[in-house]
Order: sequence, then C-alpha cells, then structure tokens
Amino acid sequence: MKIIQKIIPLIFIAAFTTTAASAQESPKEEDFFKILKVSAPEGTLLEVGGMTVLPDGSLGVATRRGDVWIVENPTSRKPFFRKFASGLHEILGLTYKDGAFYCAQRGELTKMVDSDKNGKADIFETVYAWPLSGHYHEYSFGPKIAPDGSFFVTGNVAFGDEEWWRGESRVPWRGWTMKISENGTMQPWATGMRSPCGLGIFDGELFYADNQGDWMGSGGIVHVKKGAFVGHPAGLRWTGMPNSPVKLTTEQFDAKIDERRRRDENGRAIKPENVVNETPNVLYGLKELFPNAEIQTPAVWLPHGILGISNSEIVQIPDGAFGPFAGQLLVGDQGMSKISRVFMEKINGEYQGGAIEFRNGFRSGVLRMAFAKDGSLFVGETNRGWGSAGEANEGLQRVAWNGAIPFEMRTVKAMPDGFEVEFTKPVDRKSAEDLASYRVESFLYKYHAVYGSPTINKEALPLKGVKVSADGLKARIIVGDLRKYYIHQLTLDGVRGAEGSYSLVHPIAYYTLNNIPEGEKLAMSEVSTRNSATTPATPAAAETSKKATPAKAGAKPVTGAKPKLVEGQAVTMAKAPTYDEVKGLLNRHTCSACHQANKRQVGPAFADVAKRKYTNDQILNLIYSPKPKNWPDYATEMPPMPQVPKADALKIAAWINSLAASNGNTSAGEPKP
Repeated sequence: MKIIQKIIPLIFIAAFTTTAASAQESPKEEDFFKILKVSAPEGTLLEVGGMTVLPDGSLGVATRRGDVWIVENPTSRKPFFRKFASGLHEILGLTYKDGAFYCAQRGELTKMVDSDKNGKADIFETVYAWPLSGHYHEYSFGPKIAPDGSFFVTGNVAFGDEEWWRGESRVPWRGWTMKISENGTMQPWATGMRSPCGLGIFDGELFYADNQGDWMGSGGIVHVKKGAFVGHPAGLRWTGMPNSPVKLTTEQFDAKIDERRRRDENGRAIKPENVVNETPNVLYGLKELFPNAEIQTPAVWLPHGILGISNSEIVQIPDGAFGPFAGQLLVGDQGMSKISRVFMEKINGEYQGGAIEFRNGFRSGVLRMAFAKDGSLFVGETNRGWGSAGEANEGLQRVAWNGAIPFEMRTVKAMPDGFEVEFTKPVDRKSAEDLASYRVESFLYKYHAVYGSPTINKEALPLKGVKVSADGLKARIIVGDLRKYYIHQLTLDGVRGAEGSYSLVHPIAYYTLNNIPEGEKLAMSEVSTRNSATTPATPAAAETSKKATPAKAGAKPVTGAKPKLVEGQAVTMAKAPTYDEVKGLLNRHTCSACHQANKRQVGPAFADVAKRKYTNDQILNLIYSPKPKNWPDYATEMPPMPQVPKADALKIAAWINSLAASNGNTSAGEPKP
C-alpha cells in the first residue's frame, strides 16, 4: 500500500448493522487459508525463480542463484532437500516432462537429465538459445508446457541508456513469447510484452501476466493468441522477420501513436510524464486504429496497487483443492507479496472475467506457485533487486485450506443488463435485496509512454434493481451505463451472509467487460428496488433527531452511562497501537511494499507522513482518493485503496500519528536496521 494518502485517521469507527449478530467480527482470509513454512536447511537461500511438482509428489525448486533442488516429502514437518543441479544463470521458471527438468535461463531453454540415477543432473542440453544484449533487465521466463507438448517462453525488454525509462528490444525476441519444440525449433508467437513474468495454461490456451510500466497502465491477465500484439511497442522492431506471425510494424505504430520522444534545448531526452486533462489513448482504441492487426486487450485487468504491482505466476486450482474455487485461477504478485483469484468466461468468443483478493501476508514477493498432491499450494518467493512487502528477502511457504467454506463472491458473470454474483454460501435476503448494499463503478487506464497510469473516466453507475435467487446463492444486479472494455468495480459491503450475518471476506471484485452478452433482460416487476440509503426517515426517527443536542464543552459524563454508537460515529482511540500490533496489517494491506517507518522508500516514510498533521477527515479522503501533488518528489503515484477496511486502516493511522507525537522518539516505530 503506497502511502501519501494511505494512512487513515486517529479515530476508531464503530459501524453497526441492524442485525443482532452485528457485534461479531466477520471471519478473515487467514481463518480459512493458513500460511505454513516449508523448512529448508540452514544457510539455504531459496530465492525461488521456478517450481514444479513431480509425479511422485516431490517438489522441484529452482533459484535465481542458479541452483535446482528436489524436495522430498515437501508437505511433511521435515522435508528433505537434495541439490539436483547448480551453476545455471538466473533460473526464472521450471517444469518437468518425461523424466527431465526444463528451465529458462537468461539466454536459453535448458533440459536437465539424471542419466545415471544418482540424484544429480549429469546432462545439460540446450534446447534453444536466444540472443542477449547483456542488459540487466533481459530476464527470461518459463517454460510452460503447451497442450501439444512444446514449450512457451517469454522475454523481458531492456531499458534505454539515456532514456532509462523506455523499454527497448535490442535483440530479436525481447518482448516476445516464443513457442519452442523439443527438437529445438522456435516459432515467434506474439509480441507486446514488457515484463512477462507470469505464464499459465487455462482451457488449453496460453495466458500471461504483465507488470505496470511504460505503455502498461496496470497489470492484467492476457490471452496470448498466435500473432497477437498486447501493447508494448518495443518488440514490433522484429515483425518484419520472415517467421513473425505479427504483422503490425513499428512504422505503422509510430504513424498513429505518439511515443513522446522529446528533447530539451540541450539535446537531452525528456522523460514523459502524465498529462492532466488530456484526451488520452486507451489500449482498446488500437483495435480501430489497426483493424488488420490482432490487438489483444487484457481478459482481466488487475488494478494496480490493489491486486498487485508486479503480477507473476498463473496457476489453475485443481479439482478437490480450495473448495468452491476449484477450476479458477490464482495469480501471484511479487511486489505486494499476495495472491489474487481470477474467474473467467467466454463471451462472443473472447475471454473476460473478474478478479478478487485471495491471500495476503507472505514473507516475501510471490513469484512462483505450484499445487501439491494433497491440494495445498507451494509459494516460492524472492525480492532481490525488486523489492516486496514482507520481512524476508526470500522464502518457500505453503497455503493450506482448513476445509471451512468462506463467505465470498465465488464468481461474477456478465449479463445483458448488469451482473450476476454467485456466492459460496447463502446470503441474508434482507441485506441482499437492498440496493444500498451494492456499488458499481467503472474506470480504465491510459495507454501512453509514461510509466503506469492514473485511473481515468471513473464513473459511478446507476443500480436499478436486484433479484436474489430462491436458494440465496445468487444475486443478479441491473446496472445502467455499462461500458465495453472497462473495469467494473463491484463493491458489496452491505451484503451479509444468512449464517452469522457475516460480511464477505473480500467485498470487492473487479470485472473486465470486454463484451456485453446478448440475452433476456430482467423485468422490473421481478426485482427489488428497495434502497435503504434513500428511504425517508420515519416520524419517530425525525423526532429523536430533533431532541438530540450536542454536549456542552467540559460537561462531565453521566456515571455508569455507556455512549450509544450509531453507524459512522467516531470515537478517539485511547492508546495508539505499537509496531508489533500493526505489523501484520502493514504487510496484509501492502503498506510495507512502499513504506518504512523512518526511511524513504517508493513512498515517504510513515514518520514523514505524520509530520504533515493531516486531519482525520483529510486522511480518510486521501486513502480513497489520492492526491499525488501533495508529494511531488515521489515518481510513483499512489493508487486509490478502497479495499482497506476502515477498522484496519484506523489502527494503522493511530500508529503512524504516534510517530509524530513521540517528538523524534522512534520507540513506537519499526526497529532501525
């Protein structure tokens, strides 16, 4: 969570529902999905770059330092680590096929075989090698096994020397996906990638996850069709080569899109910055500009700073694992040390779908994931050179489901007149039939040469009605002004479960609406249009309001009387929490990815924020609607953070403000290194 606006007031808001069970705290993600440590030998640095599960249940782990380990009995209390290979060059992917390991090194796809069966690789075979310029950012990712048995590998772009902010493809196939056969033949597959760390196979098709950067307003999951262009123009440099399936050229692109290459009066390159109040290009607009090109927009956007900043591995949840979410996708994030959940559908032949938070709080950046034979999830982590939330630089952990069903949105599906939300457990009908329980907004990102993008064209959409299914497992919402290709944020913070009147574990989903389906729309006669937020006050309530008078300054409280709290009322916290008490929240909501207590990082130090002496109302507004101009010395803008619960944010804010109250005493803050 990047701060500027990320701190929340020194007050504790007590929001009460009208149900009898409202005082009960709703379960959180950690109450269902536990994070367990996989014990490694002392001194082992598991900067995990690749992982794969072997047929016998052992775990293959490759590291960025060039080692490959085989972990026997990896889900036991005492797993056994055996080094299989070493001396390779920054492995960033690992798979296993027909008795051999395959990994992507910097410059080649390598096959490793233990021919004499002594537990160590003795044959290293170059399946295919690709060019390198030597730039540090030329990472190579993969492989993933295609349905036909060949391998997909992706390559990062480099950066300019003078234009250090601009991605460049200095040698062939940087910024490309390559399809490589076992016999070493390579077919360029698609281009437009910037930092394509995440690969995954779903429904027999290749998908990849990219990071925010130049030309990439936010991360997302993209269906990688053969011949597709997915956004970053650097790789277009090689589309004139005979075996390129991509037909769009650099010259065609530059003729219609301004790459913002400018120089000052001294001939020095000028770094492009976001232009306020412009009419921007958007990625889907390339479909009209280049009708003969295969322009591919994200199937699912992953909003920056909310569902990740450096999206990574894509894995499908197998049958029997993680309960109601089997068959869906999990997407890791290296920078925010978290995992998101993605569900997709096909409308008019094109993939689209939604994303929602799944699990936060890993000890380092989530780079690789693999499902164990018992249905738990191995999570491989690293942050060297990249930075991440969490207290560690590397790690190997495991996520285990305890068998209890969380109250969640299982899926969101597009409808001709809105959306249908399916829940994992029945809803409380009264709350679910109240339009005040829902909010829907839509927004998008700019397509420009600037690093990242603010959200643009954000609009609150009108809600016209809701129909809850007889079993309480579905709610169909009629939403006006749907916008094709836009991200639609569905917030269901008023919906409660039939059991315990609990709120949803994660009440916000982000649905990418690439196509609006055809079909029958709901009739207004069959939906609820009740909205408690607009219901006039009853005469009794109005009379009570008239009688209520504010207490006089200095008045003493009545002995034994308890203050009566109403929804939204605030009371001051008696004592600020300690760092140990907020450490988990700072990690869970990714504050630690960009901020430290007393040292500048991606964003300002918490102590520097405290010095601003924002009022509680100012801070509360800033977390949901950031104002980067308040911190002009920081290049990376903070995104809106609507997903942070008020209670958690207020606790963090109380700790942050305690840093200023200590007059330079940092005892309440994070220990200095």
